[in-house]
Amino acid sequence: DLFTTLLYTIKFEQGIMAVLVDEQYQVHPTVQHRFSPYAMNGGTVVAVAGEDFAVIGCDTRLSEGYSILSRDVTKVKKVTDKCLHGCVGFHGDVLTLTKMLDAKLKQYKHTHDKAMSCEALAQMLSTTLYYRRFFPYYTYNIIAGLDNKGKGCVYSYDPVGSYQREPFRAGGSASAIIQPLLDNQLAYKNQSNVDPTPKTRQQLKSMVRDIFAAASERDIYTGDEVEISVIDANGTNTERFKLRSD
Repeated sequence: DLFTTLLYTIKFEQGIMAVLVDEQYQVHPTVQHRFSPYAMNGGTVVAVAGEDFAVIGCDTRLSEGYSILSRDVTKVKKVTDKCLHGCVGFHGDVLTLTKMLDAKLKQYKHTHDKAMSCEALAQMLSTTLYYRRFFPYYTYNIIAGLDNKGKGCVYSYDPVGSYQREPFRAGGSASAIIQPLLDNQLAYKNQSNVDPTPKTRQQLKSMVRDIFAAASERDIYTGDEVEISVIDANGTNTERFKLRSD
């Protein structure tokens, strides 16, 4: 009968209806509408802790896919006199997170009449990220500065707030390229008969500059310029150096 001839099989692929049959017995693919609240705008951040200073560098390129949205975006923010915050990833979440940190720092200053220490700020950033663990900030965060003893310190994070203090760390789109180089040059992994003398400010600054120059050759989301900041007891000094612009 008519109803028997109209019987058809609807196939499912990954739980979504694959075909539809209209009144004229024609088969059409379904239209799927998707929305992602995230985007990846690239960027790389590198930080190294020295004896009584810390060095942090970020590139200035803001991109999405194969499009460069801006070549001059600062991704390192001075949050206190002894602490710098490098943040890359989804630029919307970067802006939201940094505004949230600014508000909490001001509230702390008004309540305690003093600036937040680098250790306290590292913990505060961790709880801020963990608060959003079910809808995380799509950001890569690194804190660099001086601890309560005046020693250089670096804190790295995962997206939901787990963090640890480290002597050096790379984050962002080129981190997989840069981290092995840092392990080799600063932790002397896979080397023998090396001189473990701590590197000076200028040596570390030059190393970070060379690392970004190498990364920009391989990672399309890293480039244009690198902004390198050195923080110590006398303050913060920032310089910019050219990278690849294509």
